[in-house]
Amino acid sequence: MALGAIILTGGAGSRMNADKAALLWAGRRAIDRVAVLAEAAGAQVIMTVGRRDYGFPLVADEPPQGGPVGGVLAGAAALSAAGCDRMLVLAVDAPTIGPADIAPLLAEGGPGAAYESLHLPMVDDIAAMSTEAQAGWPLARLAERAGVTRLPCPPEAEARLRGANTPEERHALLAELAASEAAQKDGAG
Repeated sequence: MALGAIILTGGAGSRMNADKAALLWAGRRAIDRVAVLAEAAGAQVIMTVGRRDYGFPLVADEPPQGGPVGGVLAGAAALSAAGCDRMLVLAVDAPTIGPADIAPLLAEGGPGAAYESLHLPMVDDIAAMSTEAQAGWPLARLAERAGVTRLPCPPEAEARLRGANTPEERHALLAELAASEAAQKDGAG
């Protein structure tokens, strides 16, 4: 199955008081960090869904302010048109997720997978998307109707999987990221 990835960038960023996609995380924009993750996960096509162009193929968030489900539906249609039949849905506000966080979702059989109590990241077969789905639906309903399996969320990964919607959450994740990168650097030396 051909895997494509969509990165949801359509949020207003009002709690963060900034464009979350453009925020720097250890010297790289959040959007770039998430795109690298999608590529590492095996995505053959990577698109952003939202209102702004960040240098990746852009899918308009239709309808505007249609919520995350509107973005997922628009992204699924664009990925299908690009020849993908499976999609990885990522949020731009979770730029510290790593390949090990995504691997269990990709390995799960069936139409798709997400972690318990979290809607994103999510892997889904595009054909499993409900034909009744509409912008404005909660992500939980979309996942349920698609038959997405819910996996236990590793407690140590929950904060980075949830991402940063406020400056305080971003500060905590930046500290975790710095500690992780320092540990990797020390281990490589």
